[in-house]
Amino acid sequence: MDQTNPAAVVSAEDRFDDEDYPAYSMGAAAEMLQVTPTFLRALGAAKLIEPLRSGGGHRRYSRYQLRLAARARELVDQGTPVEAACRIIILEDQLAEALRINAARERPAGD
Repeated sequence: MDQTNPAAVVSAEDRFDDEDYPAYSMGAAAEMLQVTPTFLRALGAAKLIEPLRSGGGHRRYSRYQLRLAARARELVDQGTPVEAACRIIILEDQLAEALRINAARERPAGD
């Protein structure tokens, strides 16, 4: 971490609140979701989640990515093929973002 650049200084509290901070190793993520590392790699191959890599090259997952993976597991457990589950989740995520944008546009400027 660059201590001379104030923008580069990130507190532990900021990391706890950051849904995109890659805090979880593959093993921890797999254990939390009760899936195999192979399942997580399949989600990466299907372009649902692309984990960041640690300095040593290990996959690191964020809370946001774990939520997507948990949703994928729900769909797969219901019989949806992995590729189809990933596409469904991507479309759900795009719809949610579009709804957030539309809601923000509808709010008065003073809110």
